[in-house]
Amino acid sequence: MSFKPQKKIAATYMRGGTSKGVFFNLKDLPLDAQVRGEARDNTLLRVIGSPDPYGKHTDGMGGATSSTSKTVILDKSDKADHDVDYLFGQVAIDKPFIDWSGNCGNLTAAVGAFAIENGLIDADKIPHNGIAVVKIWQVNISKTIIAHVPITDGQVQETGDFVLDGVTFPAAEVKVDFVDPADGDGALFPTGNLVDDLYVPGIGTFKATMINAGIPTIFVNADDIGYQGTELQDAINNDQEALARFETIRAYGAIQMGLITDIEQAKARQHTPKIAFVSPASEYLTSSGKSIAATEIDLSVRALSMGKLHHAMMGTAAVAIGTAAVIPGTLVNIAAGSNVKGEVVFGHPSGTLKVGASASNSAGDWQVNKVSMSRSARILMEGSVRIPS
Repeated sequence: MSFKPQKKIAATYMRGGTSKGVFFNLKDLPLDAQVRGEARDNTLLRVIGSPDPYGKHTDGMGGATSSTSKTVILDKSDKADHDVDYLFGQVAIDKPFIDWSGNCGNLTAAVGAFAIENGLIDADKIPHNGIAVVKIWQVNISKTIIAHVPITDGQVQETGDFVLDGVTFPAAEVKVDFVDPADGDGALFPTGNLVDDLYVPGIGTFKATMINAGIPTIFVNADDIGYQGTELQDAINNDQEALARFETIRAYGAIQMGLITDIEQAKARQHTPKIAFVSPASEYLTSSGKSIAATEIDLSVRALSMGKLHHAMMGTAAVAIGTAAVIPGTLVNIAAGSNVKGEVVFGHPSGTLKVGASASNSAGDWQVNKVSMSRSARILMEGSVRIPS
């Protein structure tokens, strides 16, 4: 019996923030994968190595975690005043589907570098030395993101001394601005309230702030669900009962946010919304053993992604945190001491992160204007991936 040879597809493996993913120029994908649909999904699933019932991604490029099972497709933008279109796919590990419902804020930091390296940015927009301002159209949520990419001698500067907690080695700093990041066309607070009572059958009723900023996110108080708010991954991810409880809370929150209409639909929408729990600032040890003093942070936040506690913080969730922190009366703002002015520093399992946010209120209607943070990014490998025909 003879078998067809593998397909060879040009690709770049990149780290962006605390995530890794496989990046593609749209034009380099097979023709049937250049349009949305089953062929594209099947191609990218095979690249990552999903679905993998062993949960290892041994036969693919994925890393068997939500932070490392990601794909990005970029194309030169035909949208006015934008440079590049950015489409993100969150690949499920043990199920045959890709969630296209939201953005990845961490990988956003790598979009500008990839676009420059692959000729998607006009040459006259790239200084010989300085900062290249790359205007990104985020296709998943129809929003504008601006990446500030350092350039040295006409090349993307990837090395540097910027330290990002959750990433082992320092690199060059990439500043990212999320412009008007309320998700899609929906309201910043889809229920119309800063705080809601979220009823979850069989579990209880919780105070919750549900916000559409960066990515739809449900915030609850740590002590309301039996936690300190300083937990690390093993305390949550090794507890299957706790994970099931978080997923149930997330699913009922998704209904209340209007993202789904039936609880079963949450199974096919794992990427959004996120669920996170907050607590006032207190001392704790990070996953690397570093001590974080209560005076170093405004509050602690822990968030789950694709059913597991994230080892650091998703970039899009950080947008939600920064936005909610500057709006008086949200659970995030209250946990931070109700006195946040312009920026907030929060603790996560790997360390701390500072986020700046600008929000305004018009006739009782809150709007977020811009959220900014610093990340880093670099190319890990470039060339081609191969998948069986």
